Amino acid sequence: MTPISSTASPAATVRPDRHEHPVAGPPPRVALVGAHGYGARHLDNLARLGALNLVELVSVADPRPPAKGTLPDGVATFQSLADLLAAGPAPDVVILATPIQTHAPLALAAIAAGADVYVEKPPMASLAQFDAVLTAAGAGGRLVQVGFQSLGSHALPALDRLVASGGIGEVRGVSAVGTWVRTRGYFNRSRWAGKRSLDGTDVVDGVATNALAHAVATGLRIAGAALASDVVSVETDLYRAHATESDDTSVIRVRTAGGAVLLCALTLCAEEQTAPSVTVHGTLGAAEFFYTEDRLTITGPDCERTEMFGRTDLLEDLLAVRRSPEGVARKLLSPLAGNGAFMKVLEAIRTAEQPRAITPQHVRWDGEGDDAHPVVHGIGPLVRRAAAAQATFAELGVPWARELPAPGESSFEVNGKVVAVPSDGSRIPPTSSPRPYLHPVRTLAGTMVTEHLPDDHVWHLGAGVAIQDVNGVNFWGGRTYTRDAGAYLWRKDHGRIVTVAADTADTADTANEAGQGGGSRTETLSWVAPGGIPLLSERRTWTWAAVTASAWRLTLDFELTPSGPDPVALGSPGSNGRPQGGYGGFFWRLPAVDGATAWTATANGEDAVHGAVPSQAAPWLAWSGMFRGAGTVSDKEPDGDPATLVFLPGPLPQQPGDPWFVRMAGYPGVGLSLAWEKAATASHDKPLHRSVTVLVADGLLATSDIQQLITTLGEST
Repeated sequence: MTPISSTASPAATVRPDRHEHPVAGPPPRVALVGAHGYGARHLDNLARLGALNLVELVSVADPRPPAKGTLPDGVATFQSLADLLAAGPAPDVVILATPIQTHAPLALAAIAAGADVYVEKPPMASLAQFDAVLTAAGAGGRLVQVGFQSLGSHALPALDRLVASGGIGEVRGVSAVGTWVRTRGYFNRSRWAGKRSLDGTDVVDGVATNALAHAVATGLRIAGAALASDVVSVETDLYRAHATESDDTSVIRVRTAGGAVLLCALTLCAEEQTAPSVTVHGTLGAAEFFYTEDRLTITGPDCERTEMFGRTDLLEDLLAVRRSPEGVARKLLSPLAGNGAFMKVLEAIRTAEQPRAITPQHVRWDGEGDDAHPVVHGIGPLVRRAAAAQATFAELGVPWARELPAPGESSFEVNGKVVAVPSDGSRIPPTSSPRPYLHPVRTLAGTMVTEHLPDDHVWHLGAGVAIQDVNGVNFWGGRTYTRDAGAYLWRKDHGRIVTVAADTADTADTANEAGQGGGSRTETLSWVAPGGIPLLSERRTWTWAAVTASAWRLTLDFELTPSGPDPVALGSPGSNGRPQGGYGGFFWRLPAVDGATAWTATANGEDAVHGAVPSQAAPWLAWSGMFRGAGTVSDKEPDGDPATLVFLPGPLPQQPGDPWFVRMAGYPGVGLSLAWEKAATASHDKPLHRSVTVLVADGLLATSDIQQLITTLGEST
């Protein structure tokens, strides 16, 4: 017979914060099913509560009886709950610290015998089982408490009060992050560990359903989702580095009926274990709840403070509710019905496709034998990035993640190689101003030279067009800089750019005279304000072609025309009073680049080129270095691949005075500002028209190489 062991995690240890006085009359009679693993902690807690005359432990069921002297005198032992119930009389409360797949049948048996139930997490192995136990408990008038100990933390009501008071502003989203370490031995401890099913029975073990299930349950509680009906949708992105059936590295995104979004980014394959947390992101700050420590850290524009809280033991809570006078309604802190939202998440994982194995080149193993554990390269920053961007690993473009279904766009190819992939931006969160963009863009040798959804500015999206102030609407993403505030503020002013039509020409139709491959894509776009009002119509054309065996060119040409009869103002933080902040228009977000250099024909370095206006003497800007792709490589891997980007504005008479916008120290990015210090205007008589060409080359080019490349470009166009 399979030994009974606990599914609770040691990191979820509960700590009582109060001691009740002994109560009159005989205490409730309690039976513990599963005395090993986390069951041993229940034995300790029962001893504490017994000393207060709050409980009487009368029996224990486990196929491996506890060692002699472990139990108090008079406690009966049985091989199973069935044997225990058959011996009679039925206990008042049954605690289930048993494998996941046993929770439902054991809970049903205890309820049928007339007992209240305390069941460790996860409550059941399927939504159908959950419904069956919930129905039985309701019909029998029995209480069922689920062992999500973090829900007993006093930090939760304090956090509720903080949010309700507007202490962190309006809530923008909720994220849960967990980076833990689990060894081979963890999954070898029992037959059910790491299994999705066992002998035809659902188990649904995994990082989100068991090991870090508290992160999910706590996140749902904070996001206002308790009942199953509180969950509108669940998206899963499941992976594994261990040789298991279940997932150990995953993103779960939950949308609630109240409009909140909970993004859970979790792994058991971190380099080192850290305290998991749930963060509420507000417009004025954030509150991070470290649920294993009952610690709440609140950050705002000018301060940060940490508060520590106590915790109510969930078994004590169950006993207190049992003692409530008749007619006095008192709710459990973690009732079965209140975990319906969690069960909707578990059901989505249960019915999802098998977790994808993370390819070995992206994993290293530390330790030997059962002590060995996998470390997914760069997983710590990736988990934090996913949480910040509210994005899955697949959406981030992580190299070991599954490819997302293409939304109909055709990739850009040069000489049979994919060099750029267009995205319609439909998966981008509203606060990042969804819009079309290119990512990834690569050199002919395959080096990635764009980034999207980076954790420093999750609204930066590859290569494309973005403007922060279009008649007061933010089409850049993130916070908005206003002249009145003299600062960046979160506002509900984010627009979106929608693809109305797109046409990609055949490569053969646009091949250049030398027979080098290329193509073109023309997009009709609508810039839509909140509320669905179109502000601008855009015609955007991308063209691309090979230049040499190691370089290709990408040209963006776009024209903005008002959708209505009146002119439209196109502004930036710079035009709204922020010095040196004139970004907006064409923008290219680069990935991490080691040894980065930015220069023109007459100046070198960020300070020298930022704000400089292209001229006949310096018509281009170059950026070179060792590109580290999407920032997912390990510190122990090579520093990246050499590449150079050369940015060439369109003809100077067409767009005079558009300065370079260059960032190196804070983040890597290059743009051409159409509103450096003064807003531009688009009208029907004079649409705003801009173009820029980017030469994408392998290797570290010198100024002389760039001049030669530009000469070659001129001859081939």
